[in-house]
Amino acid sequence: MAEIYVSTDVEADGPIPGRNSMLSFASAAFDADGTMVGTFTANLDTLPGAVADPGTMAWWGRNPEAWQACRAELREPGEAMADYRAWLEALPGKPVFVGYPAAFDFMFVYWYLIRFTGVSPFSHSALDMKSFAMAVLGTEFRGTVKRTMPRAWFGPGRHTHVALDDAIEQGELWIAMRRAARSR
Repeated sequence: MAEIYVSTDVEADGPIPGRNSMLSFASAAFDADGTMVGTFTANLDTLPGAVADPGTMAWWGRNPEAWQACRAELREPGEAMADYRAWLEALPGKPVFVGYPAAFDFMFVYWYLIRFTGVSPFSHSALDMKSFAMAVLGTEFRGTVKRTMPRAWFGPGRHTHVALDDAIEQGELWIAMRRAARSR
């Protein structure tokens, strides 16, 4: 079965799921040729008993447009995650989680999928774009950041901290990285 690369971005009110809430998430799915085959996005109600991290909320205070975007049309997490799981399972291939950074985004998505649906269509793995870029560029991990990556890898999208915008932008970056690796 073909792999479908699911670029996913998470917006949260703190650093860890459970104690903090995932406020919004989105995925943009790409086939091996780089064609976007679908998107999914949801803004979520906060978890009962969860608390927002003061440092994270100060960051949100400096980004009011993104905050407003992630607090519109809220959905109950269980319902949204069930719909997301169904969307993932209907993709035309095996979903591969792709994130930047994968450790943060995957942690939230995996926790919410297991908590609310009992299953993760991604299994236990995620592809980290920063690690992949490090391998392609032959650079050190800490020195591999977007500002040091080739400009040709970036499309016209800009990082807005609106989950769907960022998932698409990062998915396009992933496809450019993959093409660069294959051309070597």
